[in-house]
Amino acid sequence: MTLEDVKKILEAEVIVGSNLLHQEVKMACGCDLMSDVLSYVKPDSLLLTGLTNPQVVRTAEMSDIVAICFVRGKKPDSVTIEMAESKNIPLLTTPIPMFESCGRLWNQGLSGCSEYKK
Repeated sequence: MTLEDVKKILEAEVIVGSNLLHQEVKMACGCDLMSDVLSYVKPDSLLLTGLTNPQVVRTAEMSDIVAICFVRGKKPDSVTIEMAESKNIPLLTTPIPMFESCGRLWNQGLSGCSEYKK
């Protein structure tokens, strides 16, 4: 799935990185605890979060996350936006809540970052 697909599924607005929407997303993770992101998220993932501070971008960079999507219509401040832009990490925002955003992506075939196997 590409970021362009994610944008359509989540009815999202691109904050920064519209030139990178062709990038492939292999899986997604909905999380507000950046320590959990560092522990469990796999490279080439999409991070869905309600946090909008610069630490989210730092965590995404360290975890090789493809993009960040802020849920519930949240928008980051200019410092966070500038940091993401300098690191080529696309930022999106969706008015949809976290649970439903994850569900929509799962429903369209995007897997999660867990190690759980049936």
